[in-house]
Amino acid sequence: MKLFVSLGSNIGDKQQNIERAIALIDDKIGSVVKKSSFYTTEPVGFTSDNNFINAAIEVKTDLPIYRILKITQKIERLMGRTQKSFKGVYHDRVIDIDILMYGNKEIHSARLTVPHPRMYERDFVMQPFREITNKK
Repeated sequence: MKLFVSLGSNIGDKQQNIERAIALIDDKIGSVVKKSSFYTTEPVGFTSDNNFINAAIEVKTDLPIYRILKITQKIERLMGRTQKSFKGVYHDRVIDIDILMYGNKEIHSARLTVPHPRMYERDFVMQPFREITNKK
């Protein structure tokens, strides 16, 4: 199954944070087959002096989607992310991992929506996503 993931970091060694998350995804979820360039972007939805580095990856995996969700959340915690955004309140973070697409599946549950519901509204997601998918 093709899995597309967006990654972002705006605290600490941002590039190293993303590289570490990608390595953990490759180890725990599946083979990373494509990786975008790193993009420096301003925070969206909150004010911070810390810009983000964002990237996207394509992963080949056999894992079910809710197992993938659990692993990505565990990676975030392992890397030091202590709180998730809640009700549109965002804050600085060591790592943010979002599932963008899981093959051609559509999932609408209380835990997960795939494709990611706001991906098309966010240049910081779409620019690296377009790079690895060659989509306009």
